[in-house]
Amino acid sequence: MTGDGAGIDTAFARAEAGEQLDVHDAEQLLSATGERLERLLGLAAAARDAGLVAAGRAKTITYSRKVFVPLTTLCRDRCHYCVFVDTPGQLLKQRKPVYMSPEQVLAVVRQGRAMGCKEALLTLGDRPEERWPEARAWLDANGYASTIEYVGAIARLITTETGMLAHLNPGVMTADEIRALRPTAPSMGMMLETTSRRLYEEPGAVHHGSPDKDPAVRLEVLEATGRASVPFTTGILVGIGESLRDRAESLVAIRDANDRHRRDGVGHIQEVIVQNFRAKPRTAMQGRPDADTLEYIAAVAVARLVMGPGMRIQVPPNLSDPAEFDLLVRAGADDWGGVSPLTADHVNPERPWPHLDDLAARTADLGYELRERLTAHPEYVRDAATWIDAELHGPVAALADPASRLAVPGAPGADATDAVRLDEPSTSARPARSPARTAGPIASLAATAAADPTSLDDAEWTALLEATGPDLDELTGTADDVRRYTVGEAVSLVANRNLTSSGFRAAATRESGTFTLDDVAAIAADARQLGATELCIQGRIGDDQDPSAYLDIVRAVVLAAPDLHVHAYRPQDVRDLADRGGLGLEGAIEALRDAGVGTVPGTGVKVLSERVRRLVAPDDLAIEDWVEAVTTAHRAGLRSTSVIFYGHAETARERIAHLRRIRSIQDSTRGFTEFVPIPLPGPLGGVPLVPNRSPLDEHRAMVAVSRLALSGSIPHIQVPWPRVGTTVARELLRAGGDDLGGTLLDGRVLPEAGVEHGRELPLAEGARIAAALFRPFRQRTTDYRTPPPPRAAVRP
Repeated sequence: MTGDGAGIDTAFARAEAGEQLDVHDAEQLLSATGERLERLLGLAAAARDAGLVAAGRAKTITYSRKVFVPLTTLCRDRCHYCVFVDTPGQLLKQRKPVYMSPEQVLAVVRQGRAMGCKEALLTLGDRPEERWPEARAWLDANGYASTIEYVGAIARLITTETGMLAHLNPGVMTADEIRALRPTAPSMGMMLETTSRRLYEEPGAVHHGSPDKDPAVRLEVLEATGRASVPFTTGILVGIGESLRDRAESLVAIRDANDRHRRDGVGHIQEVIVQNFRAKPRTAMQGRPDADTLEYIAAVAVARLVMGPGMRIQVPPNLSDPAEFDLLVRAGADDWGGVSPLTADHVNPERPWPHLDDLAARTADLGYELRERLTAHPEYVRDAATWIDAELHGPVAALADPASRLAVPGAPGADATDAVRLDEPSTSARPARSPARTAGPIASLAATAAADPTSLDDAEWTALLEATGPDLDELTGTADDVRRYTVGEAVSLVANRNLTSSGFRAAATRESGTFTLDDVAAIAADARQLGATELCIQGRIGDDQDPSAYLDIVRAVVLAAPDLHVHAYRPQDVRDLADRGGLGLEGAIEALRDAGVGTVPGTGVKVLSERVRRLVAPDDLAIEDWVEAVTTAHRAGLRSTSVIFYGHAETARERIAHLRRIRSIQDSTRGFTEFVPIPLPGPLGGVPLVPNRSPLDEHRAMVAVSRLALSGSIPHIQVPWPRVGTTVARELLRAGGDDLGGTLLDGRVLPEAGVEHGRELPLAEGARIAAALFRPFRQRTTDYRTPPPPRAAVRP
């Protein structure tokens, strides 16, 4: 509906006077468009700013640095938009456990702790044991009466072992369960989503058949957490079929529940999330449009005005385009929620988190400072005696700034961990039995690597690289768990085409594989029309050609296809431009960036060992020159891939040294987007580390060790399908890999050009590979973002 003139004017007048808005007022304001929407945003922003001043942190937007722990993906509900939930059959096909074990949880949480995370978000399906016998059997075998009891045990374990704080999101809880969980976590959460009974009761509606989505049941959770004095997170989901009236009633219901449980003026609802619906493949709502942007922005603004200046209004940054951040802030948002530097958003796997440095920079551009908070907001930390169980006072205080009660900067230190030893755990805190896969020495080493990749020495890493038989299966299984619980289940692929720049000629020739600037423009335009988002350009331009051609090629691409990402050039190509063009290394990189280069390939090196380089590739750049070129590009703002070409004459220790050096560069620059273990081509796939070990097992070991050694540093491990073929690639995606690289489209212009000619992997084939693994498929951009809606591919 649209607001009636008198009604919306009355609502605006009440909002401007600071009066409490009722459902009719909220409904009227939610309909605002055009100039009225601008007026609404102004009111919401002013209310937010006043609230921040009153809270003592003017011009501040907060976030929580977290790890996302999907404790189980089983659920008794059947929500029509959800991709988080699995069935037991799907878990079996994915080789995925019914519940994460304590070892698996701690492996992820400890890595997050090392990266400065202070929150462990425990998210799971509602009461899976009431629908699935497999869940009931697991709980019985491990001594737990319920999933909720296991949640409490894991939360206690996380804080005891790491000093981090758990935020519990287990769905609907009874009053007794809330009281039992309160000593294990300083905050809890559950999205109300909507109070619409129609969406729950009507067959075919989004919540039909989901007992835990009964609005009355969820509203009672808000009341029970209020009675128990639990700092609580809730919110609404915009765009799932609800009406404006439904949205208004939902927001007012949240406010009223909060008001009923105020203590010294502070209610128990610490933040209200306004989340926009995003359609996901493989769901009943996959064909439904995403939430309308301006309707969503209006909902954020009305949430601010309904809740008042003192409420934190949270908007998930990964569910909106960065270009929309300005609207979100103008609408009165003041919290980005939990953002992880390590783990995926397992509920929205197709929407990567923004890098925290990027989020801080964008927030600053909008006139606000990004500051880290704890799972409980400062008001609740300040009055811990009221809001936080006494057992958690020490752990919370260890991570809170004494003045602001926001988070102390940096990673939780040893002193913090010492301060968080909880009381002797009760029977409800028993850990689950370790999975059978953690028995032998290789399994133990792999588990140690999963929790702390920096703790193994060279001999231990070598033992992992040389694993065979069941030991290799243990290794790859652990690596795949690390992949699953950090970057998530998605298999990604970028739509791209290669252009080998060594074929450039200033004037046309009859030589095969050569091209001119006119051809470059045609190739770029053709690639874009075919749906490519990236053109990868690499290869040293001949000495008989002007080195300025490196720049001319990029400019020709940008002119012909402005929205095509240019991924160019290798370190030795950049060095050639620097030397022959007289620009120097920094000047060459600056010139390439100014011409339109977006990222650079980190290829052109085999193994970071001078012994190996002199032996197998003496014409490659010296190792330190390669390192200098890559790090200089990173510091200039250009991210790159990273690689190892293995199977030459290198030893296991030289491979490990290579991985250590790559990780060291990443620690310094944060510039690598992915790591690609590439085998030497040939029938045997190169020289095996272990005599008589099959090529497939050589590759499995290399991918698994790459995943473990670089976890927490470089998120993506790419499987080089052109080298190993799609059948082997599928197996390597079970060994810790998560990305297939590029489609390598041949195109229709000079299709015979390039060494990868004839080796296309269409997006549809990538999706089939993912489906065979029972994993979702995601088309990505070069830097692992979500591409704009694809253009229809054009074929002759």
